[in-house]
Amino acid sequence: MAKRNTRRRSSAARRRSGGSNWLWIGLGVLAVALIGWALVGAILRGQPIEGEQAYGPFVANQHVTTPVNYTENPPVGGPHYAAWQNCGIYNREIANENAVHSLEHGAVWVAYSPDLAAGEVEQLKNLVRGRSYTLMSQVPNMDTPIALSAWGAQLKVDSAADPRIEQFIAKYRQGSQTPEPGASCVGGVGAPDER
Repeated sequence: MAKRNTRRRSSAARRRSGGSNWLWIGLGVLAVALIGWALVGAILRGQPIEGEQAYGPFVANQHVTTPVNYTENPPVGGPHYAAWQNCGIYNREIANENAVHSLEHGAVWVAYSPDLAAGEVEQLKNLVRGRSYTLMSQVPNMDTPIALSAWGAQLKVDSAADPRIEQFIAKYRQGSQTPEPGASCVGGVGAPDER
């Protein structure tokens, strides 16, 4: 009788430990998948995006109190106001000098021509809405309908449907080029029309 009870307990213990083995196997597979996903993301972030332009190097932390005549429109770095532009969506122009400070903090600025079709503007808003470290505004006198800017980098596109917009945001939002990663993109100046 004692042997039979021992066998039952051994058999039950094996079934319980077999279940936990599957749990560990599942967790191992999940961990490998997550590591693979992170590596693929890191590789893609390092890849150049067709059409992107590099600028600089720019010196960070150059605060000024007067307007700056930037070489690029919209600008991608250089001297800027001490206050950064609060990230979010603006249905109007914003000061370049505040926006450049946001780029220094790792923001991506999605700039669009004031005459861009309403449907295109809405597509851009859908790419920015709810994303931290993104800024969107009108910028007059651009030589392109849409320009994406990060500190030291820019991509100009003709359409809001261009897949490179998402690639640029993924690569440069808090990207490795950021002089002050993690610095705030809220608590500065401006009240966005949307976040």
